[in-house]
Formats: sequence, C-alpha cells, structure tokens
Amino acid sequence: MKKLIFAFSILLITLSCSSQNNIANQPKEDHPLQAQKNDDGEYDLEVLDTQFTYFINAIARPMSMYSEGYLKSKNQFLVSEWNSYYFSGRYRNVIESSIDYDPNVNYGLKYEYKLYQVFAFVKWKYGLKLNGLSGSE
Repeated sequence: MKKLIFAFSILLITLSCSSQNNIANQPKEDHPLQAQKNDDGEYDLEVLDTQFTYFINAIARPMSMYSEGYLKSKNQFLVSEWNSYYFSGRYRNVIESSIDYDPNVNYGLKYEYKLYQVFAFVKWKYGLKLNGLSGSE
C-alpha cells in the first residue's frame, strides 16, 4: 500500500516539475501502480497532493452517492483508458505510469471511491479528458 501511495505522490509531484521533452528522451519503463493492503487488511489509497484533499472535501461528490459496483465498473473502464494513454505515449506530461487493477479483487468501497476520484481530480486539475467520467465529474 505504501508503494501505491508513494507512486501516486511521485506522479502528482513530478507532473508540475517535468517537461515533456525530458520524458520523451528517457527510455520508457513500465512500473505499474499496484494496490496493496494496509495494516488493517483493507485496501486504501492516499494521494499526497494537498489539492486532492481540497478536491475530495469541496468538489467531489460524497462517497454515499456511489455504489461499490458502480465504482468498480467505472474504475475498470477508466484504468483501461488510463493505461491505453500511458502505453500509447499520450499525455506524457500527466500520465507517468500504468495502473495494475484487477476487477476480480474486492478492493472495497473506500478504495474504489478514492481511485475514481483520482481520475476526476486529474481531469479537474490538469484538464485530462477521460471518456469514462460522467459529465458532472
């Protein structure tokens, strides 16, 4: 879990620091983000960007608005879209790693919600168009 947290924080921190030319000149290595369980045995996701905390508290819809099944199906599509952008090289200044997501794993509502909100946050902050997000996200 700590690796996933670290990877998301590195992703968000480096987005504002790296230029597209520097990324294009580096050899592409795939280090997918993988979910891991925390000490309580639950999957959790932490994003260390203070704007993400603001986004969750002030802009994002509350978790109670979603069912776990809805979020799981949306996340499956969004992860697929994210990974296709990553492997095609599109949005290199935003997407720096793929996401390893298994729809057969029961991650739990909290993880599914936060993962979905990461996609909504990237759309909100960086303007990345993700077709899997609804128009109100």
